[in-house]
Amino acid sequence: MSETCDLAIIGAGPAGMAAAATAARLGLDTVVLDEQPSPGGQIYRAITETPVRQGTIFGDDYWRGLDLARAFANSGARYLPNSTVFSVDSRLEIGVSSGGKARLLQARHVIVATGAQERPMPIPGWTLPGVLTAGAAQILLKSAGLAPSGRTVLAGSGPLLWLLAAQLQRAGGTLSAILDTTPRMTFGVDMLSFLASPYLSKGRALMRETKQQIAPIDRVTGLRAEGDSRLRRVSFTDRSGVADHIECDTLLLHQGVVPNANLAMSIGCTHRWDDAQLCFVPTLDTWGHSDVAGVSIAGDGAGIAGAESAAERGRLAALDAACRLGRIDQATRDREAETPRRVLTKYGRGRAFLDRIFRPIDAHRIPAGDTLACRCEEVSAAQITEAVRIGGTGPNQLKAYLRCGMGPCQGRLCGLTVTELIAQARGKTPAEIGHYRLRPPVKPITVAELASLPRSEAEANAVARQ
Repeated sequence: MSETCDLAIIGAGPAGMAAAATAARLGLDTVVLDEQPSPGGQIYRAITETPVRQGTIFGDDYWRGLDLARAFANSGARYLPNSTVFSVDSRLEIGVSSGGKARLLQARHVIVATGAQERPMPIPGWTLPGVLTAGAAQILLKSAGLAPSGRTVLAGSGPLLWLLAAQLQRAGGTLSAILDTTPRMTFGVDMLSFLASPYLSKGRALMRETKQQIAPIDRVTGLRAEGDSRLRRVSFTDRSGVADHIECDTLLLHQGVVPNANLAMSIGCTHRWDDAQLCFVPTLDTWGHSDVAGVSIAGDGAGIAGAESAAERGRLAALDAACRLGRIDQATRDREAETPRRVLTKYGRGRAFLDRIFRPIDAHRIPAGDTLACRCEEVSAAQITEAVRIGGTGPNQLKAYLRCGMGPCQGRLCGLTVTELIAQARGKTPAEIGHYRLRPPVKPITVAELASLPRSEAEANAVARQ
């Protein structure tokens, strides 16, 4: 027998916090399971405990997360930080690891709010010491107030690139260069929506602020991180086709974010390939409910839309869960959903334009030759291409051939890369190739943790009372 609750929410980012506050207000016994030591997710990471108290460094958008965190803290929902969910089965029994021990939680409804992760940027040399993702640098800045020292180069594309550049400069960091890999901008009908969106003024302000201190090198291609035992330089080709390089100690890479889909996939929720965002996204109804009974997906795990949209998706999922569990009727659900839907419409303007202009170029998504595609198992792009040549048809066959996706990250880092590599080699679409078949545990768990699971109803009740 497991500990029980009405609603289990996995993740305490904007979607998870908003869903928890809404569900608890409606009378649902709500438990929030979070890997981090404090709520906030990535966008509001360490919002309640960051050592950086200068409001100008992170900007107003970050500090708005305080209201969400306070509402969550005062909601009455049970918050379990430092808790890793390693499985959710079809009966909605959740496997959780915390403090070196595993436990089971039985929910009547589950909201998966695992958010986004950075898209891999598998360029030559990306595994050298000194090469990090932009998100990793932002984690250090938010959680510890640390900015990289020495010669730092920021390379890639996307809104986060400019946000991080501005935040690092405000924190006293210096950038040797910004290598912008965004292709030449083309205009389309989606730009009209962008002009009416909240993103235009924010983006302009960030780019203007950053460019006052450093002039970016734009339309960069052919990125390579080079060095011996660690990073020494970054090489690239500029917009004129001229090869160049910059000596540096730290290279921060970024080319957008994608849904963190491993847990939802392991549950069995259907996902489809989204060619606009170049990733797999879950198939959901307008409330965020998946095709698995009792499982909803909210936030950027449902498709990248930003922090404001994530919170509203969390509220909608919680309203629907409360309705499905009999706490409110459909009329109440629909009435309370009117405001979240208006906000979603507002922040949905311009997303298609952003997806199009910041679409990562093929060469920085699909590696070749000796460049590693799967870091955990050290599998190169050439090995994957050769495996396809001798009969490998998809990601799951490559597990048997090369152990791709079988390391500690369980395919989180290499999944999209491997799918696109196979699609390219076979002349098919990523939708036709598919993703890894994911099974629990979706996060590493020790034998000792598994052995600590209760073996009887009496033992389970004793654990639940602790």
